[in-house]
Amino acid sequence: MPQTAFEPWNDPAAKPLIQFRNVSKRFGDFTAIDDLSIDIFEREFFALLGPSGCGKTTMMRMLAGFETPTSGTIMLDGQDISPIPPNKRSVNMMFQSYALFPHLTVYENIAFGLRRSKMPNEQIDARVKQMLKLVQIEKFGARKPDQISGGQRQRVALARALAKGPKLLLLDEPLSALDKKLRQDTQFELMDIQEKTGTTFVVVTHDQEEAMTVASRVAVMDHGKLKQVDTPDRIYEAPNSTYVADFIGDVNIIEGYATKQGDTVSIAWSEGNSPIIGTPSKPIANGKVSFAIRPEKIAISAERPTDRNNVVHGKVLDIAYLGNLSTYHVALPDGTIIKAQTANSRRRSSRPFTWDDEVWLSWTDTAGIVLES
Repeated sequence: MPQTAFEPWNDPAAKPLIQFRNVSKRFGDFTAIDDLSIDIFEREFFALLGPSGCGKTTMMRMLAGFETPTSGTIMLDGQDISPIPPNKRSVNMMFQSYALFPHLTVYENIAFGLRRSKMPNEQIDARVKQMLKLVQIEKFGARKPDQISGGQRQRVALARALAKGPKLLLLDEPLSALDKKLRQDTQFELMDIQEKTGTTFVVVTHDQEEAMTVASRVAVMDHGKLKQVDTPDRIYEAPNSTYVADFIGDVNIIEGYATKQGDTVSIAWSEGNSPIIGTPSKPIANGKVSFAIRPEKIAISAERPTDRNNVVHGKVLDIAYLGNLSTYHVALPDGTIIKAQTANSRRRSSRPFTWDDEVWLSWTDTAGIVLES
């Protein structure tokens, strides 16, 4: 029997685990969170993504109980949590620094919260062993934090945070201290652990790749507001604004004036270049628009393509070789720089194009996103 997709946000009958209702948080004259409303569902791996100062950490601190809303309501499992102190909430937090006790063993670090809650010793032992197995560090229970690697310390912090079985686990930049390769590996382990425990995870990160990899949904934030909340593929392929398009991944954004032509629009954008033909995802009024297109959607060729409406000519200005990909920065006659990306699918001694080569760039009518400016 095929599995149904995990999409509780599309189910009118699904009850959210977390509900922000018109929440604002001000620090003096500064508004960190501005009239924010959002639902987060049980078993979600939800990512808050945005630049420093966008409000994502303030949201997390309010969930944890370290900050209280200036106005609005935060509900957890149907209960207003504002009056509930941090230690009484069914919420745990894994800090960026891990905050392990250096004088305690790995075993005792994980057991610490359980002992504070007066759990019987035999239950503590069983639970700690279960957590050690879950995060695959059974061999390191007797060691101190300074006797294990950064990746292992991260696992200890995760095991300690999950030991009391919280309804909600908050992760503050959980992988930022790890090197790139270990961070990538750990992302998949985090997803596996979240799925096994069924705990709702809310992660704060400024790392787009991390958010797009681990999350069931991503909330892109800016200046205390939600710019877009959607699945990673929708955030990337169908951004709802130039801010989101520009913030997520690499993108070319071209400003112009749109004129409707049936299901498509013709975008006048540069003297000497033919209008761009685009297909809007929603009705667009005639007027100023932004056309956003990802570099991998643009084909690069030595000869002018004859099967596409959107074709421009330029010269290779720069090349970024990334191993599996090459990104070409192509300068058009009017000075516009457009990035095109190709997969290096075959091993070869030289690239198909090099600096100062004359090339043609082209894309289909549906390759880009037409956004109202």
